Amino acid sequence: MPQLNPSPWFFTMLTTWLTFLLLIQPKLLSFTSTNSPINKSLKHTKIPSWTWPWT
Repeated sequence: MPQLNPSPWFFTMLTTWLTFLLLIQPKLLSFTSTNSPINKSLKHTKIPSWTWPWT
């Protein structure tokens, strides 16, 4: 069964991962995010409960 033979696909998988790790990933990580994270307010507001008409 040719599906179980890893020989033709292992080199392709290995090449793809090495390309990603060595070429693509450093380029993607070099980009800086345009929106810096903002500290969220720690103030919690109480949400009023819903008044159900049948209760």
